[in-house]
Amino acid sequence: MPELPEVETVRRGLAPSMEGQVITRADVNRPDLRWPFPENMAARLTGAKVTALRRRSKYILVDLDTGETLIIHLGMSGRMTVSGDPLGQFHHDHPAPAKHDHVVFHMGNGARVTFNDARRFGAMDLGDTAQLGDHWLIKPIGPEPLGNDFNETYLANTLSTRNTPIKTALLDQHVVAGLGNIYVCEVLYRARINPTRKAKDLSKKRVASLVPIIRDVLSEAIAAGGSSLKDYRQADGELGYFQHGFQAYDRENDPCQTPECGGTIVRITQSGRSTFYCPKCQR
Repeated sequence: MPELPEVETVRRGLAPSMEGQVITRADVNRPDLRWPFPENMAARLTGAKVTALRRRSKYILVDLDTGETLIIHLGMSGRMTVSGDPLGQFHHDHPAPAKHDHVVFHMGNGARVTFNDARRFGAMDLGDTAQLGDHWLIKPIGPEPLGNDFNETYLANTLSTRNTPIKTALLDQHVVAGLGNIYVCEVLYRARINPTRKAKDLSKKRVASLVPIIRDVLSEAIAAGGSSLKDYRQADGELGYFQHGFQAYDRENDPCQTPECGGTIVRITQSGRSTFYCPKCQR
């Protein structure tokens, strides 16, 4: 499932074709994805102007001049691609409609933005922009890891009572927004923290060290266009390439890259997900 860097990369790719543009027509080709679309979604989107494209955790937020915001979650296989951009951003014409093109936005500048989702684990909803923080999808989410509210004091206080493994704690969207399995593995590897350690047992100093590392890993991944594993593509159809820089994730049986460590990356299962780490240098 796309994590924060992938969603942010898609948001940035969509912005030139959507921000400031009117949705001249919205085609909604089925009644639902993970859950039913909001009532009259096509009619509520058609004619609306996109005032801003934002991101909250793993959600893309499309603010409209109607006072509503379209909330988009890509799910496991959802893709948003742009075609026919008159600014020449993407260099290809509109493709023929595909089987899983569930929602299509026809923009006033001639661009077409298509949401394709073969597995239909993605989702869309509409909410009141002014009250979006109270929307049931948005309200429970913790602070953004690249924002000022996510700092050493906050994380140390939050984790001090968590009796769960540190990896599980960082995956909890109530604790921090947008982190997923890939980037938590990479963060804990760089921090030299064993993913099975209980969060509450870590010293404040070690917890504090996680904050800049989380920011560095996410920023590097965004700059690389995210990590392309299985279904993920950028808005122009290209692959991200941060996966070529993985130091731990998906590197089972590879030598640890920590100088003079001599250990080997292993894979274990935590809460049904694969965890990759070096048991020799991650303590």
